[in-house]
Amino acid sequence: MESAIPLHTFPAPPAPHELYCEGFECAIASAGSTVNKRWIGRAPPWVYLLVIAAIFGTTALAELTMGRLPICKCGTVKLWAAVNTPELSQQLADSYCFSHLIHGLVLYGVLHVVNRGKWPLATCLILALVAEASWEILENSNFIIERYRHSTLSLDYFGDSILNSMSDMLLCGVGFVLAAYIPAWLSVVLIVAMELIVGYAIRDNLTLNIIMLIHPSEAIKHWQMARGY
Repeated sequence: MESAIPLHTFPAPPAPHELYCEGFECAIASAGSTVNKRWIGRAPPWVYLLVIAAIFGTTALAELTMGRLPICKCGTVKLWAAVNTPELSQQLADSYCFSHLIHGLVLYGVLHVVNRGKWPLATCLILALVAEASWEILENSNFIIERYRHSTLSLDYFGDSILNSMSDMLLCGVGFVLAAYIPAWLSVVLIVAMELIVGYAIRDNLTLNIIMLIHPSEAIKHWQMARGY
């Protein structure tokens, strides 16, 4: 009679996240996986929180030295600011806050592709916030402000309030965390949906903003001016 082979001699099948693959498609396919997600590395949690707080604080200080106002010059703090009002980009949120959610979703995908899931998510979040903070500082520079005023409909734009910038950065972080727990395809659906809805509602969105900032189009500008408010 043949002796039975102990079951423990057979290697366990690899976990889904351990299967070998390479290339952009593999990275995107696994970007939304919640298997073995590791937020914290060797450093204690308070170190990551301290670094994040420092990013927000440094950005606020930089914008303050650039002449940006802490809050809306109207002197009040509101949850929402309507389009084509002096309070746009001055309050906690407005129609452009969805662009910053998209920043977070995209930055998560980019960092996932770059590090292939090897870095702690908290480290990736910090890198995403550094990128967002850099954009906030650049966006509030005189060069970009004047570019917006001359190339887009933002004739009354004089920079974000610091309150609005901090809210934008927070929303970027929310988008990043959301992307860490949903499938990659759902992130893509959310990005497309937000762009279409915001584009329909105010005839502007992240895509149009980038186009008008890099290569202004008179056709787009005339179409935006026809929105009637």
